[in-house]
Amino acid sequence: MTGVQITGCSTSPSSDDTPEEAGERPAAAPSSGKRVLLAYFSRPGENYFNGGRTNLKVGNTEVLARMISEHIECDVHRIEAVDPYPDGYDATVARNVREQDADARPAIANPLSEIDRYDVVLLGSPIWNVRAPMIMSTFTERFDFQGKTVHPVTTHAMSGLGTTERDYAASCPGATIGEGFAVRGEEVRKADADVQTWLRRIGALRG
Repeated sequence: MTGVQITGCSTSPSSDDTPEEAGERPAAAPSSGKRVLLAYFSRPGENYFNGGRTNLKVGNTEVLARMISEHIECDVHRIEAVDPYPDGYDATVARNVREQDADARPAIANPLSEIDRYDVVLLGSPIWNVRAPMIMSTFTERFDFQGKTVHPVTTHAMSGLGTTERDYAASCPGATIGEGFAVRGEEVRKADADVQTWLRRIGALRG
């Protein structure tokens, strides 16, 4: 299990088969003057793919997070579970159902100490059974989001943003829930143009 993973977005690697280097770099202020955090959870291994299965070296949400990070100035934090999710798709589905039914809060292995310095938080995750994995609630409930803008970012099979807008409104009281971005997992590696269009719409795109 790796430790806290914070990287300056402009330096994130572009290859979706190359693991990110762990490290810490301060985020530069974007042209808007707002400081941005991109916090995401992603799972590699066996994944759903057009009705079947495929094995991913890098999870779809991590691919999307890297893509976003190439276009904006921000800090990136990958959320990791103390008890890693299985490589197998069916085993992950079963665990997620148990966690949703129990309203569980899976422990985070590499928690951030604070998010006070950020104005905007992009929350990235897959959509599992119509909502973000429960570990995203573990993350959001740790912090005070008062006055911040939160944008859901999701990869999915057919559920779009799922219930993320409603869920983050509940777990991030005082935050403004901004426009989210959702892309099918099968299409994420070709989503760069759509990512840039969305980032431009929310005022985050560089240049």
